[in-house]
Amino acid sequence: MKGYWHFTAISVAISFLTINFQNYWFIIGFFLWLSFLYYYQLLGKVPIIVSFVFFLFFMVYIPAQDKAENALYDDISPIKQTTLTGQIIRPAAITQKKVDFLFQNEKSEEKISVVFFPDQATSHANLHHYNSWKHGATCRITGKLEHPPQARNPGQFDFQTYLLQQGITYQLILQSLDDIDCQGSSFLDRFYTIRANLINHINKTLSSETSGWLNGLVLGDDSFINEDLTDLFQRWSLSHILAISGLHVGLVVALVYFMLIKLNIVTKEKAQLLMILFLPIYALLAGGAPSVWRASTMVLLFIILNKIKVKFSVTDTLSLVFLLLILFDKYIVYHVGFQLSFIVTFGLILSKHWIGQSDSRVLQGLQISFVSQMMILPLQLAYFSTFQPLSILLNFLVVPYFSLFVIPYMFILLVLSFLPSILIQFFDLLFVKVHLLVMMLVEFIDEYADYPFIIGEVPIELACIYYALFFTCMRSIQKYHLKKAFIYGCYVSLAVIYLAVRPYLSPFGTVTMLDIGQGDAFVIELPYRKGVIFMDAGASFSFEDFQPTEKVYDQIMKPYLYSRGISKIDAVFLSHEDIDHMGSVPYMIKDMDVDEIFISNYYELDAQTALQWQNKGAQIKQISHGKEIIVRGQPFQTIAPMKDMNSPNENSLVIYTKLGGMRWLFTGDIGVDAEKEIIKTYGDLTADILKIGHHGSNTSTDETFVKQLNPRFALISVGENNTYGHPAKEVLETLEDANVKILRTDEHGAVQFRFKKSEQGTFTKYLP
Repeated sequence: MKGYWHFTAISVAISFLTINFQNYWFIIGFFLWLSFLYYYQLLGKVPIIVSFVFFLFFMVYIPAQDKAENALYDDISPIKQTTLTGQIIRPAAITQKKVDFLFQNEKSEEKISVVFFPDQATSHANLHHYNSWKHGATCRITGKLEHPPQARNPGQFDFQTYLLQQGITYQLILQSLDDIDCQGSSFLDRFYTIRANLINHINKTLSSETSGWLNGLVLGDDSFINEDLTDLFQRWSLSHILAISGLHVGLVVALVYFMLIKLNIVTKEKAQLLMILFLPIYALLAGGAPSVWRASTMVLLFIILNKIKVKFSVTDTLSLVFLLLILFDKYIVYHVGFQLSFIVTFGLILSKHWIGQSDSRVLQGLQISFVSQMMILPLQLAYFSTFQPLSILLNFLVVPYFSLFVIPYMFILLVLSFLPSILIQFFDLLFVKVHLLVMMLVEFIDEYADYPFIIGEVPIELACIYYALFFTCMRSIQKYHLKKAFIYGCYVSLAVIYLAVRPYLSPFGTVTMLDIGQGDAFVIELPYRKGVIFMDAGASFSFEDFQPTEKVYDQIMKPYLYSRGISKIDAVFLSHEDIDHMGSVPYMIKDMDVDEIFISNYYELDAQTALQWQNKGAQIKQISHGKEIIVRGQPFQTIAPMKDMNSPNENSLVIYTKLGGMRWLFTGDIGVDAEKEIIKTYGDLTADILKIGHHGSNTSTDETFVKQLNPRFALISVGENNTYGHPAKEVLETLEDANVKILRTDEHGAVQFRFKKSEQGTFTKYLP
């Protein structure tokens, strides 16, 4: 099998893809691939049989992310208190807002995430309670057992799936510190304690700027790095720098090996034994992320194979490490860091001959950056829906700076940090000054060269085609078949271009009622991506100052728009000035291009807000009733307000339009009085789809109004378990008596209407 282990690793990867995407075409493709290799004598019988056996084994071994193993609590109630006994299998992560740890139930052996939300008094006065929450501690816990929250909108981060991918089916909410009693610890807890003590020591000894980067780059805790910088690194595909990987482990190995051998502390043989013991310890001290385990295990395997005088290629070693890590933790294959770490390393290994052909360090750096970014492109788009084309150049500039200066400097500072603080202040200040200049350069590039490709979701079939074309292109380059490489390079470019232009080729349009809680946000996407229009863009608000927050935009609207490949809004119709209808507009305008904002003549928009919106390029247009507005060829008619009703709700902008062979009426928060005015003025008005006013409050949706409109569908945008009691029982009865099909966000999550040009469309619910 020597020299062929990468075929086995690829077989296991195909097993994972089959399970993850529930697409059994991968099985057919796998058999065709093995048959092709055997028929053309490109692979012998033994590697084919081994690959086939591994494929079948891992098809059974790797769990599907939607399976809840040992699900013993399907009858759980959010009110019921549950008492469990078991062990802590992951130490507590403690922040000011939340404390959580991983717990294994003794009875069912099921993993449960235990979460505690401390108040101000608890977070400071009772910190000693957390000291008993150690790895391996036996605990008795009483709390509310519940399923983790799931995504309620397309593109939204799904916390439930995230935990399922770690084998966690439930979370237990701890109400009080009196409800938990833990005793004891495991042997591994000593290393976690050392890590925690090192982090605390660094935070006390060094400046916040330096300690944040040292903890992130040496000990794998990036929680102390400024969140804006973390987001910046993610946008520019620089997140791999923050993940401890082969470079970090290589520096540690070189430093320790140098101290042991060059300083004649031990012999070479003993140094190798010490490294075998040290690497797993460092992996634990560095946080145990998949990337650090991959790098540590590779070095460990090389040392062991060298000692027993067995030679394996780098490709074989990487493949064996890949298999061993999945065997050790069957859920690790779902970890984004694991996927990125291996696919980049695999790409660089396959390209090593091409990279090694150049004598220029500059050219080699560009080649490494190019291969790395091209390898992660489908994954980058799959997880973040966006890609910075200039990230290849920025990586070329930033990676050497971190590799040659920052990371080595952080390891040196860790050692120096145990000296008297007055001696290390100079080194601390030097780093802060140099690093500030480099980060200012990165932020300057981000401000003036931030032109991301927002492409949206990537079909797995197209991702497979992309990798097949890219590998063929790189193989042709290494064999000096430059003409062939150029052709395949063009195919790769065409695949990426097709991803970007897909929406502009699609004859389908959508209307999506996003589930933003107690608020309205409708997104209209016209066929062939002729236009994107918002009907309201609400937000949640802070209970401290009752001002809108970014939460709804950042966690719901933006992920949805990015998942659809949308970076520009053609128009926003705002019904009225309540936060739950317009609170996300400031964040939307700041983040992407918004052409026009339509408001009624009675919308009270303050001059400062108007100026801010206009400075961002949005034209604000006031419209009166009876007017027709054309947005990218789509007509919208203003139905109300017809006069000042002396109430923001009653003055809501009411819009009528036709989409997908259906007549739509968007009503904002109008009440019965406004409804009567509409009936009085438009005696023949009907609508197939009615957006129910004021989230289903009993102040709206009068029986007479419903009877005249004669809708087939009613859309209610309302928060789950809201305190207002929306939608009102009377409203639901009125709609049911009129045989209207009710679609509501609190029960169905986001509701989407998909149509083709003027043909009648269909509704789908995001939640089952």
